[in-house]
Amino acid sequence: MEPKSLILAQSFLNQIVEVILDRQLGSLHPKWNFKYPVNYGYLPGVFAPDGEELDAYVLKVDEPLEKFIGRVVAIIHRLNDDDDKLIVIPDGETITDEEIDKLTYFQEQFFQHQIVR
Repeated sequence: MEPKSLILAQSFLNQIVEVILDRQLGSLHPKWNFKYPVNYGYLPGVFAPDGEELDAYVLKVDEPLEKFIGRVVAIIHRLNDDDDKLIVIPDGETITDEEIDKLTYFQEQFFQHQIVR
């Protein structure tokens, strides 16, 4: 049986979503003091099994944003943590698994994961 986090995340694949970005490109993580190389946020009102709103990386955008509407093209499914991440990019763009791994390495290096399409 698939984890609840993956089932929830998969329901958003290929959908247009709005992401609220509480960790903008270039901002510092409030606890770990690293700089975000991408925009990172959450889907408002969509709660993951960890009790927090469902997280999303916004990729292929090179400026800090507060809000973004784009297409969910993949999921980073964490194998050792119940906290999957959506990959959201501008509608009409494409991104490879290698690009996703490279752009999210700053945070995902600490977790075993796979990319789900």
